[in-house]
Amino acid sequence: MRQEKLPAIGFFEKYLTVWVALCMVVGILIGKYLVFIPNFLSRFEYANVSIPVAILIWVMIYPMMMKVDFQSIKNIKNNPKGLYITWVTNWLIKPFTMYGIAAFFFYVVFKSIIPAHLAKDYLAGAVLLGAAPCTAMVFVWSHLTKGDPAYTIVQVATNDLIILIAFTPIVAFLLGVSGVSVPWETLMLSVILFVVIPLTAGIMTRLSVIKNRGEEYFNDSFLPRFNNITIAGLLLTLIIIFSFQGKVILENPLHIFLIAIPLTIQTFLIFFIAYLAAKLLKLPHNVAAPAGMIGASNFFELSVAVAIALFGTSSPVVLATIVGVLVEVPVMLVLVKIANNTTGWFDDKA
Repeated sequence: MRQEKLPAIGFFEKYLTVWVALCMVVGILIGKYLVFIPNFLSRFEYANVSIPVAILIWVMIYPMMMKVDFQSIKNIKNNPKGLYITWVTNWLIKPFTMYGIAAFFFYVVFKSIIPAHLAKDYLAGAVLLGAAPCTAMVFVWSHLTKGDPAYTIVQVATNDLIILIAFTPIVAFLLGVSGVSVPWETLMLSVILFVVIPLTAGIMTRLSVIKNRGEEYFNDSFLPRFNNITIAGLLLTLIIIFSFQGKVILENPLHIFLIAIPLTIQTFLIFFIAYLAAKLLKLPHNVAAPAGMIGASNFFELSVAVAIALFGTSSPVVLATIVGVLVEVPVMLVLVKIANNTTGWFDDKA
C-alpha cells in the first residue's frame, strides 16, 4: 500500500478537553446573562435544525471528509483481517454495548441521582455516540501509535461508506428500544445533511484539487488551511449549544461527570475487543492499534449534529453527546499509551 504522512496531534486537539470546558463556561454565561443571544439564534431554525449550528457543523465535517481517500478501498484484498475486525467491532458490537452499558448506569446505578426523563435522554445521546465510530481523529491516534497510515485510510474509507447504510437503522432500532420515537425521515435527512452532503463535497474537492495541483500540494498545502477553520467551527458550535444547555447544566452539574463514566468504560471495552481480536488473529501492531482506535473513538461531530436535528439544541440528548467530546482526547491518549506499551504482544513479522 502507498504510505501516507499523517500529522501528529496538534495543540488544539491535544487540549480539546480544556477548550470544551472553556466553551461550556462561556456558553453557560451567555445563556444566563446574555439571554438575547440564544433567543435570537433560536429564530433561525428549520425543521428543528438550527441553521447557524448546521453551518458550523458543515464547517467542521467538510475538511475531515476531504482527508479520506476512497481510491484506497481497492487495497482491501491486501490484508482483510484487520478490516473484518474494524467492521464487526464498529457495527455489530459497539452500538449495542454502548446501549447496554449506558442503560445499566443511567437506569440502575444512577437511578437515585438522575431523574427517569433525563436518564432516557442521556441514553439516547449515548446511542448516537455508539453508532458513529471515528472517521477523523483516528488518523491522529494511528499516527501516535505508529499505525500503518495507508491501512488506516482504508479502514476510515470503508467505515464512512458503512455509515451511509448502517447508521440510520441502528440508531432507529436502539432509540426505539429506549422508548424514544424518532421519525425515519428526520433521521435519514440528518444523515444526508451531515454525512452525504459534506462527504460528496469532500470527495469532489479532493479529486479536483489533486487533478489540477497534485496530491503533494493537496496534502501539504491545501488541507492544512482548514485546520484552524475546523477547530473554530467546533468551538463556536459548542458555545452556541452550551448557551442553550445552560439551564440543564446548572440544575444538574453532577450529571456531566455521571454521563462520562459509562462513555469512558465503553471506550476502553471497545478498544480492547478490537485490539485483542487483532492479537488473536496474529495481525501486526501497526494494524491492530488503528483497528482498536477507530472503534474506541467517536465521530462526535456527527453525533452532535444528529442530536440537534432530532431533539433540538436545548435537549439533554445533545448534552450527552457533548460529554463525548469532553472525554474523547484524555481517554484516547491513555489508550495510545497502552497501545505503545504493548507492542511486544504482536509479531510485526506477521
